[in-house]
Amino acid sequence: MAGSGSSSGSSSPCASCKLLRRRCTQECVFAPYFPPEDPHKFAIVHKVFGASNVSKMLQELPAQQRADAVSSLVYEANARMRDPVYGCVGAISYLQQQVSQLQMQLALAKAEILCVQMQQHDAHHAAIASSPSQHLKQQQLMEMECEAAAYGSLLMQNGRLMNSTAAAHHQQMLGSLGSAGNSAMMLQEITCLKKESLWT
Repeated sequence: MAGSGSSSGSSSPCASCKLLRRRCTQECVFAPYFPPEDPHKFAIVHKVFGASNVSKMLQELPAQQRADAVSSLVYEANARMRDPVYGCVGAISYLQQQVSQLQMQLALAKAEILCVQMQQHDAHHAAIASSPSQHLKQQQLMEMECEAAAYGSLLMQNGRLMNSTAAAHHQQMLGSLGSAGNSAMMLQEITCLKKESLWT
């Protein structure tokens, strides 16, 4: 191959032509993206997609989009080698699950902050309350509102992870918020969901 040069002007054929044992010309569609010093890059793409399919794909794309296409093919080929069944879809699914868990933890943190703020607000008004009984009723009402807001925020973030039966059960609990027993149950479920979001 002494007289054949790649599109970069080098006398060495590109990684594609070298692997396929063919003459590398200046019109070689692989040469700008598969340099001879990185043979593994083309080898893995060729193994997963096939050289002819990659060549057709690159020829159908505008020149300014080919570099991005090659990067995507290399990434997908490496993912397919690690996970032949799901490829990069498996990695995307795992990252989406991580995002959902972080969103749930963020919702829990915001709900706890809201509870603290409402308790501080209630404590401030307790100092100027006209009657101890009125203060107690106001405190209970604020606590139930706080629990409802916290639980509602958690349900919004955790909606994708619950089936329809569990969601209906949680919504029924929100509708019957008036008793202290249901409030205690709600706090227990919030605690359980918080632990699940931290350890799953």
